[in-house]
Amino acid sequence: MLDTVYRDFGTGYVPRWHGDIIDLHGAYLAPARHTLLVAVDDQHEEVVATAALDSRGPAHPPNPPRLAERYPSGSTAQLRRVYVRPEHRRRGLARRLVAGLLDFAAADGGYRSVYLHTDPGVPGAEAFWRSLGEVVWDERQETGQRVLHFEIASFPAVADIPEGVTRDRRAEPQPSL
Repeated sequence: MLDTVYRDFGTGYVPRWHGDIIDLHGAYLAPARHTLLVAVDDQHEEVVATAALDSRGPAHPPNPPRLAERYPSGSTAQLRRVYVRPEHRRRGLARRLVAGLLDFAAADGGYRSVYLHTDPGVPGAEAFWRSLGEVVWDERQETGQRVLHFEIASFPAVADIPEGVTRDRRAEPQPSL
């Protein structure tokens, strides 16, 4: 993940934006309502795709109050770190990992919405997320920043999840190539 912020984002490591990358256990593995999925190329024994989910909604600041109010922490599943190495793209890995995150969020039973933001400058990012959700704020139009905010509209409503449905994510196999 760390090489992504240098190679694809061009920002390098910025602690306030990328601290979760340094502490994956604290950010995604230890909290019961968070998860991290990876796809591994078994032949080369390397991680080729990642996707994570946590229960923190977009903070204000830097986001506008309307986003923080619409997607509050605790009831919002935020998708993070969805990334596929360029040489492994166009194989459905991101779609499979996101489906796994949405299943995880639905099984949790406490999430009312799924939110994410992305950099539309990353090749394929904007088209991919538009195929799964709807833009709720395009910062390019209002602030000039290169950020799009999405809601995954196909996420099942809490009322559609049977009472008592839970899943122990630690027992699940991780996607593999």
